[in-house]
Amino acid sequence: MGINLSKGQKVDLTKSNPGLSNVIVGLGWDTNKYDGGQDFDLDSSIFLLGANGKCSSEKDFVFYNNTVGAGGAVEHTGDNKTGEGEGDDEQVKVNLSSVPSSIERVTFAITIHDAESRGQNFGQVSNSYVRIVNGDTNQELIRYDLGEDFSIETAIVVGELYRHNNEWKFNAIGSGYQGGLASLVRDFGLDS
Repeated sequence: MGINLSKGQKVDLTKSNPGLSNVIVGLGWDTNKYDGGQDFDLDSSIFLLGANGKCSSEKDFVFYNNTVGAGGAVEHTGDNKTGEGEGDDEQVKVNLSSVPSSIERVTFAITIHDAESRGQNFGQVSNSYVRIVNGDTNQELIRYDLGEDFSIETAIVVGELYRHNNEWKFNAIGSGYQGGLASLVRDFGLDS
């Protein structure tokens, strides 16, 4: 069983798991009863950030329309448009040893597609989580359940993998944003 984190906690990943290179970042969620007549489509996005906390180019923004980044070290495995079923709704494969040294943080977000026009927000979402799985053994190493702390937000930065003294760590962030994906894209240095 992996380590369960709370918001703001940081935990070592590679130091306590020597030889760990291939990880799967699983993101999951459920939608509460919603009768707005619109589909509810949540999406995971990955921002590959340099020392300045920004993406250096559009290639450092990985999502369902740009599924590979960091020279192949980060791969989004595909868009789940319904979120139905058990387990991870979307997954990202990361080869930690292949992430270019210019990338210091791999940041994971969940956004609601067309949230404003559909009148949707994270107050209508439950059971959101992010987990880190050893890609070679399928063992869950870390899990962060986001809880029900969100209401009007349409985007959440759930967590990040980051380098520290040549080791990889994970930070459980859990920060909500209004303005959806566009606000995250701007914050991470890309024009929307």
